[in-house]
Amino acid sequence: MTGRFARIETDHGDAETAVAVAQALAPDNTAEMETSVDGSTVVTTIDRESTGGLQSTLDDYVVNLQVAEQLTTTDGDTSTTTTNT
Repeated sequence: MTGRFARIETDHGDAETAVAVAQALAPDNTAEMETSVDGSTVVTTIDRESTGGLQSTLDDYVVNLQVAEQLTTTDGDTSTTTTNT
């Protein structure tokens, strides 16, 4: 690790969906990122030198994660509406 570190774990209900989400995320991973699957959970670690760099990468990752999740929905809903709770 170089300086700033984040670990993001998201559960996707089943292993097949988690693998699909991880595969959708992989092309956007930088050299400082690693994504793996543990059962139904996608685990991504990000290691950046600065807090600003980490924040930027996390922001991009969250957007990419939302898109990846939408691409794996089985109900055919292509809505980009999200609810923050």
